[in-house]
Amino acid sequence: MSFISDWIARAVRRELRRFDAERGASAALREQVRIALAATPRFQDGRRLLRFEHQVFSQGGEDGAIREIFRRIGEGTRRFVELGAGNGLENNTTFLLQQGWSGAWIEGDRHNCDAIRRKFHARMASGELVLAGVFVDVQNAATHLPEWARSEEFDLLSLDLDRNTLPIWQALGALRARVIVVEYNAVWPADMEYSVPYAADRSWNGSSHFGASLKALEMHGRKIGYALVGCDSAGSNAYFVRSDLVADRFCEPFSAENHYEPIRYFLHAKEGHPRDVDG
Repeated sequence: MSFISDWIARAVRRELRRFDAERGASAALREQVRIALAATPRFQDGRRLLRFEHQVFSQGGEDGAIREIFRRIGEGTRRFVELGAGNGLENNTTFLLQQGWSGAWIEGDRHNCDAIRRKFHARMASGELVLAGVFVDVQNAATHLPEWARSEEFDLLSLDLDRNTLPIWQALGALRARVIVVEYNAVWPADMEYSVPYAADRSWNGSSHFGASLKALEMHGRKIGYALVGCDSAGSNAYFVRSDLVADRFCEPFSAENHYEPIRYFLHAKEGHPRDVDG
């Protein structure tokens, strides 16, 4: 038994060393790519949002880009709505919540909702954060928004819906969000308008069959009065600012062809310690 236990212990240590080595190599490669990208004229252009990326709780550099957007246009109500909030430790609005913002999360996964209630119970008890545990579709998306989001101007709407992105954005109607962040499918070329056919009873299957192309999102945003002002460097999220707030603050033209970023999902890995919001 002692021999078997020692053999298992040695095997575990070998696997841990291998994992640490691979993780270190991956981190080094990501850093090399970031350095190379940062040296390109596109990333050095101060009108673009790419150079302002910073990851706190976001999947990639969205936290920094969103912060820069509001530095340029100013903060208003400091309220947000996020559809597809995950477990609260990786999304586009937790960093804002940590800075004194308030808002609502809509999340369809029961386990994620349980995690949110555990981790953010104090924020929910104080009213800073409202959670709706519901799987959204085109029929119920707007009904689960807070009343203030349906009737008043607020600062940020974030949509991370995996499959039915564009139909649900369309179903939300003419909300008065000043900034909208939407996940896009970078598999599709920048000039191609495409959206996965709507299916209320289906969710993302883990394949490239999800969401909508950047061009499709650009065209809908334009239709309801929003300008596409940038994308994150990993090719995941697109940033829209209400047209009356854009002025000369962002990089024109506000088109998918100008702001498209290709798939670089490997940049999503979080560096440093695991994220948390309390002890």
